[in-house]
Amino acid sequence: MWPVTPVRPRIFVSYHHGNDQRYYSEFSLAFHDTYEAIQDNSVDRIIDSEDTGYVIRRIRENFITGTSCTVVLCGPETRWRKYVDWEIKATLDKQHGLIGIDLPNNPLDRNGLVHIPDRLQDNIYSGYALWIAWEDLGRGSEFLKACVLEARGRSAMLIQNSRPLRQRNG
Repeated sequence: MWPVTPVRPRIFVSYHHGNDQRYYSEFSLAFHDTYEAIQDNSVDRIIDSEDTGYVIRRIRENFITGTSCTVVLCGPETRWRKYVDWEIKATLDKQHGLIGIDLPNNPLDRNGLVHIPDRLQDNIYSGYALWIAWEDLGRGSEFLKACVLEARGRSAMLIQNSRPLRQRNG
């Protein structure tokens, strides 16, 4: 009899590739045995189109479908990235779990608040999305598993997804 390779659950990871690749790499390495971390590999190069609806549909079909949760790594420029906004929208369209992670390089604004993509912020406020600190991931794979289960278990009635789409990077 052949050994059975366990199937790892799939999660989608959204982040700003220019600033936060290091954190994605650390996340992927730390949780490789627990989750198959799917990332867009810079969607703007893969899906060559100016049609926003088409791009979001492709994100939903090619990256979000087959996952159960999206993790958004929030660094200094993440909140202004249109593809991050679109990936969050596609996640909410599928009613998948949503978790924001505050990276150590994420600055505070003049009001003392961290930078969070607006659509993610809407869903943290509504109670749909979870918000955790990067440092909390040091608690290990059982902590992340519990977060994913909690995010997936939240009521879809809490989803806030009516905000206009970000049309360009800020």
